[in-house]
Amino acid sequence: MTTTVPTSTAQTTAQTTSKEDAVSVSTAAAATAAPVGSTPATGRPTRKVNIPYASVLLPLAVLAVVVAVWYLVSYVFLDESRRFLMPPPDQVVTEGLFGPNAGEMWQALWQTTKIAMTGLLIAAVIGIVWAIVMAQSKRAETALFPYAVFLQCIPVLALVPLIGFWFGFGFSARVFVCVLIALFPMVSNTLFGLQSVDPGMRDLFALHKPSRLTVLRKLEMPAAMPSIFVGLRTSGGLAVVGAIVGDFFFKQGTPGIGVLLDNYRSRLQSPDLFAAIILASLLGVVVFLVFGLIGNRVVGRWYGK
Repeated sequence: MTTTVPTSTAQTTAQTTSKEDAVSVSTAAAATAAPVGSTPATGRPTRKVNIPYASVLLPLAVLAVVVAVWYLVSYVFLDESRRFLMPPPDQVVTEGLFGPNAGEMWQALWQTTKIAMTGLLIAAVIGIVWAIVMAQSKRAETALFPYAVFLQCIPVLALVPLIGFWFGFGFSARVFVCVLIALFPMVSNTLFGLQSVDPGMRDLFALHKPSRLTVLRKLEMPAAMPSIFVGLRTSGGLAVVGAIVGDFFFKQGTPGIGVLLDNYRSRLQSPDLFAAIILASLLGVVVFLVFGLIGNRVVGRWYGK
């Protein structure tokens, strides 16, 4: 027996079916469509355009621009009578870096390096110990951190007479200036690293009831290592600055690069002055890069274990 479906009911069913098909088709199209702002699909994998040796070529390009501007200022904006204010780069190289005073420059640079690294080592030890003490409790941080800020804000020039009375006017006084300038980044970065431990990891350690030394050695110090090396990179550059600043005030003993800067300035030996400035700047860059490289290796091995 055949059942007859009313015409109105059949039309309604057909319209509903067509709407569902349209919705399904639009949903499928939206699912396969490319996101807004993305590259249309062409069947080929997209590749990022990488410049070979970009980390080397880009700094060299900037250096070329700086040298070009240097030549422009020296030969175009300065007449010959005032060219001693900014001698051209070739004159700085020939008469400064490879001139008759090159030997004393390299010797002074080595002396500055020894002073800066000695001051950095002392600042790192004091800063890490200081931060560990403050990380033990909030009260210790509240009591001790303001003094770290106080030391950072002391003008070195105001302390020159006292430093001379306490440490003399030679190597020790210059090292003290380095420590004073480089200390605060070590304290602040180490403290930040010690306090950035994952709370879940701290709770996991607490379940085993370890000693305070175990928590420090196996949890907090590994967490603080990246921050400690950030502090070393920052303090390393500041230690170089401190060694040069110390040379201006404490000139007894083997002269550093700061002593030569002061001498060349007073004698108007512009090529030698610019050469000494370049060597001092390169020392700071090398210290920064070396500690960055050591930090990447040490932190990578530590976290790898």
